[in-house]
Amino acid sequence: MGKTSNRQVRRVIVSGYYGFNNSGDEAVLKSILNALHAEGEAQGVTFEPVVLSADPAWTTKMYGCEAVPRMSPSVLLREIRRCDGLISGGGSLLQDATGWKTIPYYTGVLTLAQMLGKPTFIYSQGVGPVNRGWLFAPIRRVMNKSKYVSVRDAESAALLGRIGVAQERIEVVPDPVMGLPLPEGADLSLAAAANDMPIIGVSLRHWRKDGADLERAAAALAALASRRAVRFRFLPFHTPDDAVTSQVVMDRLKAIGIGSSVAELAAPSDDPQQMLLEVSRCDMMFGMRLHALIYAANQRIPLIGLSYDPKIDQFLNRLGLTAVGTTEQLDPEQFASGADALLNDLDGWRTRHGEAIDRLKREAQRPAQQIAALLS
Repeated sequence: MGKTSNRQVRRVIVSGYYGFNNSGDEAVLKSILNALHAEGEAQGVTFEPVVLSADPAWTTKMYGCEAVPRMSPSVLLREIRRCDGLISGGGSLLQDATGWKTIPYYTGVLTLAQMLGKPTFIYSQGVGPVNRGWLFAPIRRVMNKSKYVSVRDAESAALLGRIGVAQERIEVVPDPVMGLPLPEGADLSLAAAANDMPIIGVSLRHWRKDGADLERAAAALAALASRRAVRFRFLPFHTPDDAVTSQVVMDRLKAIGIGSSVAELAAPSDDPQQMLLEVSRCDMMFGMRLHALIYAANQRIPLIGLSYDPKIDQFLNRLGLTAVGTTEQLDPEQFASGADALLNDLDGWRTRHGEAIDRLKREAQRPAQQIAALLS
């Protein structure tokens, strides 16, 4: 640990799903780095973050901080020995829906830090689903040995409680991205290539192997276009996959026919704040990606969620909302009616949900505040 100009310097490792071209996870990292800097300034701590990344050179270029390979045991050992603490999060790191190897990796990194006597901090993680019972033990162990534990929803806290983590040790906070600001000097205008049509942000991902969920989404969007002229702006949050998925739906819309409405694909961006800017230019968001919905809430853009995972429902619940449908069921006319009504009452939506959004934005800073206090 060092001290410069009466400011304490703390070298912290940040572990998460970083360097994979996923805009949502990159937004989490950007939000954590911003919050640490702000809270460090407030509490007299200079944080020196070291990010564990799949693409260290890209991460360093994007965020201006040190980054090292996430899968190199020798590098992990060296960096953890040099650090003052390790932050794990945010995002859905502790789940086995995408495979069994995810949880052993992230708990393994935490365990190594704890074995070397370094304080560990869980930063607004989404925990679960965990379908393999043998994975409960490593999660319980690293959580109980962590200096600070925060999760992004009550359901994650309840799951940790069921597997043996003391509830009083767990703080429920929003996803870090609720605190992400727009880039400095952001231009909120968007070229009016489609006259004054309302802009509907669309964020979809490939989920069902048979593509039936995308077929239903296309039918729902076409139903809205049959009621009024709109500008569908597809936003690829994970490249290149989401761009491919978006093109599939756009081709389907062309085949169905959307009258005078327009469908276009936004240019992918590595910078999460640029994607936040894209969302801020929309009048409404129809989102399947969690962070598309969080971006929309962050910018007070009225939103409609399509659920493919409990984390979507959990976030919507915090705003007093429910999903319009799921990847298994989506009624086109019900979606169109709801979206049409929402477009006619955008300010009313902001009034009804503004207080909840403001609360989430404030609470998103809590983990950084706690970590700065514990390391100062």
